Amino acid sequence: TPSNNLKISGSYVDQRSVKEGIGATLIAKRSADPLHDYAPTPHFHYAVTGLAQFDGSRCVLSLADPMHEERIRLGHRDFPLGADFTAPLALMLEEMEQEKLGLSRLLRPAKFASTARISRLEPYDPNKTVVLLVHGLMSSPATWFPMLNHLQSKEDIRQKYQFWFYSYPSGYPYPYAAAIMRRELDEMKKQYPLKKKMVVVGHSMGGCISRLLITDSDRRIWDDLFDVSPEQMPLSEEHRHILTESIVFQHRPEVGRVIFISAPHQGATLATSWVGRFGSRLVQLPINAIAMGKEQLTFQKYSKGREHLHRIPNSVDTLAPDNHFVRALHKVPIKSGIPYHTIAGDRGLGNAPLSSDGVVPYWSSCLPNALSEKIVPSHHPAHQNPAAIDEVHRILKLHAQ
Repeated sequence: TPSNNLKISGSYVDQRSVKEGIGATLIAKRSADPLHDYAPTPHFHYAVTGLAQFDGSRCVLSLADPMHEERIRLGHRDFPLGADFTAPLALMLEEMEQEKLGLSRLLRPAKFASTARISRLEPYDPNKTVVLLVHGLMSSPATWFPMLNHLQSKEDIRQKYQFWFYSYPSGYPYPYAAAIMRRELDEMKKQYPLKKKMVVVGHSMGGCISRLLITDSDRRIWDDLFDVSPEQMPLSEEHRHILTESIVFQHRPEVGRVIFISAPHQGATLATSWVGRFGSRLVQLPINAIAMGKEQLTFQKYSKGREHLHRIPNSVDTLAPDNHFVRALHKVPIKSGIPYHTIAGDRGLGNAPLSSDGVVPYWSSCLPNALSEKIVPSHHPAHQNPAAIDEVHRILKLHAQ
């Protein structure tokens, strides 16, 4: 499809990233097997550039990949290769039907359990570093498209990085979503072994999930929550496994750097407000978590403080500052030797460290020992803020050195 035939607009595409140069800018589409290709949509959409080269009276038509080739040789001269990097993103965004992946997956995570997976945006290149993007509460990978649109317009990013997503029903308690993510990483590595350590970028609750990837909890969090060991917890084998893999975990060796954006590491007060509590009651947990609730009296008996939980915590509950898991995790340090960065919004008020992005206060999003910290004039969707995107670009250039 010729890209200049497409009129592109919308809240996630604020500008069109086009590179002037030789060739006809096109979008190539191929059918994908979402399960085995790790495709985010039923089709892959690629930016390609059509070329016509002459050999005497013979014309040779070819397609070039502007994500891998910056210049093309014609005759005795090199020319920049033209490209439209926005058009394939826009087509993928439309096919993704992102409006169905936000609120619905928060309220009815069981219905969308099959959507919890890692997917890739482009053909796998073992020589490029993976950037894994993790969305937040009531969200989907579509919210990353403004950042992708800007970053893929940069030659240094195209040459050195490739992008993956982790998508999940955001009604899941985030420790459980992190456990699924670890399983997905194990499966992904079988088909796409990494030569270079990946960079993980997490927004909002996605930042909390990302934090667990660079943490060795061992038994510290478990022992903070329960009086007995995992083996002694009198639950069914399935439910003991779910509970254990969510609470006892090790850092992921394939992760080399993490960027946290508007992440409520110590919780968000909105989760404890009447709005948060009311919203929490609307979330329908998966059937395995509901079934676990039948054994709730059992692990209530062995929980520290003998708290009387009325139900299994969901994603909103695990974002509350007084949540036991949140408080226990805060005591466990991040694995040394893995650099991490924080980006937070202050709604343009310039009042850090007393600031908030409207959802997450600065005191919750900041982390001690972060390699860098950036406050941007943004509300909670700071990952779509131009200053935050520029900061991510700066960090990626740093990582590539």
